[in-house]
Amino acid sequence: MWSFYSFFGTINIMYSIIETGGKQYWVTPGQNLQVEKLEAEVGSTVEFTSLWAANAEGTSSDAKAAKAAKVTAEVVRHLRGRKIIVFKKRPKKGYERTQGHRQNLTEIKIKEIVL
Repeated sequence: MWSFYSFFGTINIMYSIIETGGKQYWVTPGQNLQVEKLEAEVGSTVEFTSLWAANAEGTSSDAKAAKAAKVTAEVVRHLRGRKIIVFKKRPKKGYERTQGHRQNLTEIKIKEIVL
């Protein structure tokens, strides 16, 4: 059984691994997550296929049965990430270049995981 022991007793947790934007994320229902920008309206629902999932009873869904497992999320907002400075320099040549970058992100809230 997959569970988490807390002060109040055992809490059963369902979780899944999803892939979006070339990255994999470990998610649980109710979690807010910032992923690379999705082409979806704010307030709309987005569905991801699960790479791996497990429910409270310990039943898991591996890669073979991943087509059946779905993760439903709601788009909360679109935002931009923090600024990253890219600085290039060639020693003794007087070459210096500075460039900034801000990634477009989408914040999603995981609604449910269905095995």
